[in-house]
Amino acid sequence: MLRKAVIPLGGLGTRLRPLTVETSKALVRFLNRPLIEFTIVRLAKQGVTEFYMGVSGYLNYREVYDYFGEGLKIRLKYDLPNVRIRYQPNEESVGSADCARIIMDYYDIREPVLVVQGDLLFDLDLHGMWEFHTKKNSFMTIAVKYLEREEELPQFGVADIDSEERIRRFVEKPKTIREAPSRFINTGIYILSESFRDFLNSDIVNYMRQRNMMDFGQHIIPLAIQMFGSVYAYELKGYWFDIGTPERYLEAVFYLLRHMASEELEAKTLIHNVKVQGKSRESIMLHQEILSKIIRGEIKADNEILIGRHVKIGRNVSLSDSVVDNYTIIEDDVTINRSVIMDRCRVGAKTYVSNSIIGRHVKMHRNAKIVNSVIGDDAIIGENVVLVNTKVWPHKEISPNSHMENMIFS
Repeated sequence: MLRKAVIPLGGLGTRLRPLTVETSKALVRFLNRPLIEFTIVRLAKQGVTEFYMGVSGYLNYREVYDYFGEGLKIRLKYDLPNVRIRYQPNEESVGSADCARIIMDYYDIREPVLVVQGDLLFDLDLHGMWEFHTKKNSFMTIAVKYLEREEELPQFGVADIDSEERIRRFVEKPKTIREAPSRFINTGIYILSESFRDFLNSDIVNYMRQRNMMDFGQHIIPLAIQMFGSVYAYELKGYWFDIGTPERYLEAVFYLLRHMASEELEAKTLIHNVKVQGKSRESIMLHQEILSKIIRGEIKADNEILIGRHVKIGRNVSLSDSVVDNYTIIEDDVTINRSVIMDRCRVGAKTYVSNSIIGRHVKMHRNAKIVNSVIGDDAIIGENVVLVNTKVWPHKEISPNSHMENMIFS
């Protein structure tokens, strides 16, 4: 069985800015905890005990190491006694495959490994994928996902698969739907055979590395298919999300909010569609206060709601498809619709938030209106501000009565 997983965390997360300006994409808050925590816990519960974090650059290394350390925190939190977390040595990689090469060489890994990109959320039957890999005697097995929305095919690498599940080629981001050979896309989840390490250290790959051609999808997979042929496609049946943009972030949030069990969310059901987190005496008291306000009609809660620890909510508040993170304060007469409010925010009275992501420690003054926007950490939004299709960088302050539309305030 697979015991080791490499998680490349390179890249600056530019498409998810401003949330990633000062935060590693792996540590972006998602359903009130760091994104990468979902991956580690899901794989650990299926037998993975060694996680190798492919940290590249100061931001990724500092944040991920400071949060996870060698794994003690996550072992205690989720009762995972055998889990250990290690890190890429102080050597810069030039792509996701180079990250895997550096880690396998440094830690002398001579067994099959799982590779999972760091910005994914997925429901993978790891045992099923491993059995498929061994049965096919595969050099490399790639988890592929059938894409329901055909119009999104040009955003991904699309697999051409034969009748024996062998991958003949990938069409990387086809220009038109007609150019796509199937509707099965590369998910960024791979099993590498024990001989893959030798391949990554071969002369031809070394030649490619010198030219910065070490991305799995663009460079290494096509070469492996050409040289070995035994690259197979394993269909991922469960959910899969690439958290690469604010739109995909929100899509994943509300899908999982509807489909994840309360235990996976570390939550309990307060009433019908409202889930709450926290077990401390203070949290429980605030939960009871929120419940009383819902019953009295002072809080209107529609669709799926997740409320974190130590959250305070005023009167005449409307929540619909909303996630509210820990220590946030929502004042009176606020409307929040299909949005995420991260931890330690303050939402001023009469504020309206729709289809938006509000970063950590953001202060919104009275009567703000925020639509289709993303606000970076520690920003201040003045009174009567209107933001539509706007991105605000961390620590910025928007003056009262400002109106911004289709802007980047950096």
